Amino acid sequence: MTNAEAGKNGKIEGVRRRLLGLRPVSLVSWRDAIATLTPIVLLSAAAIFATLHFVRPAPPLHLVMAGGPDGSNFRAVAERYRQILARNGIELQVLSSHGSADNLDMLAENKVDIALVQSGVTRDGDVSDIVSLGTMFRQPVTIFYRAPKPIERLSQLAGRRIAIGHEGSGTRVLAMTLLDGNGIEPGGATQFFDLEGGDAAAALLARKIDAAFLSGDSANLGAVRDLLHADGIRLFDFVQGEAYERRYRYLNRFELPPGAFDLGANLPDHRITMLAPTVELLAHADLHPALSDLLVEAAQEVHGRGTLMQNPGEFPHAIEHDYPMSDDAARYYKSGKGLAYRYLPFWLASLVNRAAVVLLPIVVVLIPGLRFAPYLYGWRIKRRIYKHYGELMALERAMLEPMTPEQRAALLAQLDKIEKSVVGTKMPGAFADQAYILRRHIHFVRDGLGAGATREDDEVALLR
Repeated sequence: MTNAEAGKNGKIEGVRRRLLGLRPVSLVSWRDAIATLTPIVLLSAAAIFATLHFVRPAPPLHLVMAGGPDGSNFRAVAERYRQILARNGIELQVLSSHGSADNLDMLAENKVDIALVQSGVTRDGDVSDIVSLGTMFRQPVTIFYRAPKPIERLSQLAGRRIAIGHEGSGTRVLAMTLLDGNGIEPGGATQFFDLEGGDAAAALLARKIDAAFLSGDSANLGAVRDLLHADGIRLFDFVQGEAYERRYRYLNRFELPPGAFDLGANLPDHRITMLAPTVELLAHADLHPALSDLLVEAAQEVHGRGTLMQNPGEFPHAIEHDYPMSDDAARYYKSGKGLAYRYLPFWLASLVNRAAVVLLPIVVVLIPGLRFAPYLYGWRIKRRIYKHYGELMALERAMLEPMTPEQRAALLAQLDKIEKSVVGTKMPGAFADQAYILRRHIHFVRDGLGAGATREDDEVALLR
C-alpha cells in the first residue's frame, strides 16, 4: 500500500471514529419543553393554591351544644339531635344551662358551637358572629295561677308571689317582658321568685307562690299536666292575645282546644288562647357548611312532624327573627342537600366535595394548558427558523439594488454567517426538516447572488 493510500485510509478511519463518537440528535428539546411547561405548571399551581385558600378543611367530628336544664324540653331536643348526628359519625356534646339567655351567652363566649335560643332573647355586646340555622319550633309560655275565679289580665297578678325562672333562662326574660308591659316591675309589692320547671310547679302546688311562668327551656310537659290536674290552679288564657302579638312581634298566638292535654279529663275544659315565641337554632358564622346541612336535616327529622303546638311540616323554616339567616342554611332550605351528600355517607361526601373543588383549577387551567403546550413548544422551535428567514428576505431585497463587487462579497459573507448559524443551532430531530429546507433556501439565495455577479461580468465584457 502506497503512502497516499495509507493517508487516505487514515483520514477515512478518523472520520468514521468521529461519527461513531457523535451522540444521536434528540427528538425533543428539553430546554424548550421545560420553558413551555413551566408557565403552565406555575399558573396551575397558583390556581390550586388560591382554591385551597378558600376550601374549608374537613368538618370537625365533635360539636358542643348548649341545651337546657335537665328534664326540660330544650334538653330533650338536644338529646335527639345528638342521636341523629351520631348516625353520621358526629359526636354532639350537650351542656346543661339555665335556658335561652344562658345558651346565648355561652354561644357568644365561644363555649359552645350551637345553641337553642328563644326568640326575643338578646344580649349586650357584639353578636355579629352569630347566625341562625332556622326557626325550629314554637315554644308556648304557660302561666299557672291559684285563684278562686279566672283572671283576664296579667296586671291582676300585681302584689302576688310569682315564679319567673332562673337568671339566664328564656322563661325569665319573657316573664319580665310581659309583666313589665302590664305595669308590674321589680321593687314593688309583687314578689319574684327564681324558681322554674318542676321546682316552680311544686311551689305552686304547696301554696308557696301564687303564680308561675313555665316555658320549654325550663319545664317539661309532665309538670304542665300535674298543674292542670291540681285543684284551684288555673291556666292563664290570653284573651288579649292579638294585642300581645302585635306589640311583641316575636310572639305567635294560637288556640288550644278543649282536651288538648287530657282527653279523658277534658283538660283544659274550654278553648284557651296561648302565646308562644319561636325557638331558633343559632351557631357561629364559620360553622362548616357540611355540619350546617346536617343540623338542618336533623331539625327536619325532629321538628317536621305535627304536635300539639304545630302542624306537620310547619317547622323548621327559614324565617329570620333576631339574627340573620346563615347563607348555608338558606341554601339548604331552598335547594336541599348537595348531590354527594344525598347518595354517599357523610364522611365520604365531605371528601368528594373538597376533592372536586381542588380538581376545578386542574380542569380549568392545567388540562387546557397542556393541550396548548405542543403548539407553544413548536412555536418556540420554529421561531429560530423564522428569524433566519427574515434575514434572508433582507438579503434578497438588497440584491435588487445595484452593488459593487465589495458589497456583493459582503452579502455572501453575511449569507455564510446565516448558514453557519443555522447549522450550529441546536434543533430537535422532529424539526430537522425545517432546518434543511432553510438551508436549501439559503443556497437558492446564494445562487441568485452568483448569477447576478455573472451577469455583471458579461455586461462589462460587452462594453469593452
